Amino acid sequence: MSRRAHFATKFGVLMATVGSAVGLGNIWRFPYQAGENGGGAFLLTYALAVLLIGIPAMVAEFIVGRESHLNAVGAFKKIAPKKAWGGIGYLGVFTGFMIDCYYCVVTGWTLYYLFLAASDNLLGLSVDQYSLMFSTYSSSVFPPIFALVSVILITGVIVSLGVQKGIETASKIMMPLLFLLLLALAVNSCLLEDSQTGLEFLFIPNWSEFTIDTILSAIGQAFFSLSLGMACLVTYSSYFTDDVNLIGTASKISVIDMGVAVLAGVIIFPAVFTFGMEPEQGPGLVFKVLPNVFSQMPLGYLWSLLFYALLFLAALTSFISITEVVVAYISEAFKISRVKSVILTGLTFTLLGSVCSLSFGPLSGFTIADKNIFDSLDYLATNILLPLGGILTSIFVGWRLDRKVIEKQLNIKGKKGAAFLKVYIFFLRYIVPASVTCVLVTGLLS
Repeated sequence: MSRRAHFATKFGVLMATVGSAVGLGNIWRFPYQAGENGGGAFLLTYALAVLLIGIPAMVAEFIVGRESHLNAVGAFKKIAPKKAWGGIGYLGVFTGFMIDCYYCVVTGWTLYYLFLAASDNLLGLSVDQYSLMFSTYSSSVFPPIFALVSVILITGVIVSLGVQKGIETASKIMMPLLFLLLLALAVNSCLLEDSQTGLEFLFIPNWSEFTIDTILSAIGQAFFSLSLGMACLVTYSSYFTDDVNLIGTASKISVIDMGVAVLAGVIIFPAVFTFGMEPEQGPGLVFKVLPNVFSQMPLGYLWSLLFYALLFLAALTSFISITEVVVAYISEAFKISRVKSVILTGLTFTLLGSVCSLSFGPLSGFTIADKNIFDSLDYLATNILLPLGGILTSIFVGWRLDRKVIEKQLNIKGKKGAAFLKVYIFFLRYIVPASVTCVLVTGLLS
């Protein structure tokens, strides 16, 4: 093991990596994806996608990270010196950088709504008024920029403290709090008048709405929610000690990640059905529809406050992990201190994040292929770079990486271990790349 920083405890490993995976993809994206794709049928397909595609791809990233104990670029360069495969690391860092440039804007939105909820300025409006409120806020100049700068400053302080004192400590506090908020909100939703209808929508498959798009959306959701393809897990696993079980850790993360997504559905769908909303509300669900739902609930102030605290924590933990990808690369590649790397990264995110925010207002007239700057970066990262990074990493580990490295990292022994390894390699070589390629092609054609 190198002298490089590492997570101090196995609980810290789990909380940090779960924090990387759990984010807006679970609490914001999953419910509206399920709502648009038939509820229970989507949930079952999503669970299979996590099991058959997500876990193998996650373990592949873990293998690369821990084998190298380096940042994403350094990891692939060390394992595949003088070969083009090292470009996967650059792709991962670039993807994380692109995502952070607009993710700080969305995280800023969650902070703003948490402020509205805490100051009791969120309840009592109609759906149309909430829609107007969100549009007015997101298209304004200074309030969203102030919010994103606040997010960058909070993240900068945590990341600058280092792996153990910063990321691990923050994760140990924020993730248990996030789980408690989830459970409290889920129990409350289950006690609502028409909760049964919402739960049936989420858990009972409606196969009449099951299409090929359901499968592709589920695979894309699994990939997005597990933070695959953006080098987060390569970077975090480079801080793993040698006694961390990679398969066990990946399985736990995936189960928890799915659990968070399901609980988000349990929170949202009973409330949506109880108060006469439609589940197919799309991305605006949490900002335009749920405030109206909370307005009609008993103790609406409390539940809106808890929900937007949950949403902010989920967004922040993911933003921290993506920022660490960029910070680790800059500090190690250019031999500068972590603090200087954080400052440089923070200033860059502030500048480009502000541009993304202004693309809803003063810069809305500037478009790329009929998309504003924010949507263009989101499309590039989500539809192209993330799937491409996942495909290349799986192919690299499945086809090019020395099998002895895989055996060592997974602690493969005996005939059962050899049989498992064959199955795992098969998934990395064929199942994961083929499935994610379908998502990539579909995204490009959409």
